[in-house]
Amino acid sequence: MYKIKIVEPKSKKEFEAYYFLRWQVLRKPWNQPPGTEKDELESQSIHLMAVLNNKVIGCGRGHFITSKQAQIRWMAVAEDFRKNGVGTEILKELEKRIFAKGATEIILKAREKAVSLYQKHGYEIYDDGEIMFGEIMHYWMKKIVIKEKA
Repeated sequence: MYKIKIVEPKSKKEFEAYYFLRWQVLRKPWNQPPGTEKDELESQSIHLMAVLNNKVIGCGRGHFITSKQAQIRWMAVAEDFRKNGVGTEILKELEKRIFAKGATEIILKAREKAVSLYQKHGYEIYDDGEIMFGEIMHYWMKKIVIKEKA
């Protein structure tokens, strides 16, 4: 495991590096233009990035859907750093911050290759997602931490 720092991007330069990694990993390989790595929820989200030697090597975002349900999106790790715990560290910190704000459930849509990562951390598949870019199967997953009383 690398000695990485999990931090929130703060400056314009940090956000540029954060969004560039998201685009580079999640959009560029499928010929999607820059800008497609962002959506309308950026300003109301929790943004985290993994930094190693001042380089952004991973990122992830969380946002609330309701006061009790949040969604994690845009998880990405630079290819050279995968399978080394970087995604796990981002996920754990996002969960910590989301649950601290009162969520009892987190949902996410995982690419097929990432399903096992989320399963290791207590997420379960509850529905099929779509096939993105004609080739990437997704699955809806969720993790419930506190079951609300009926």
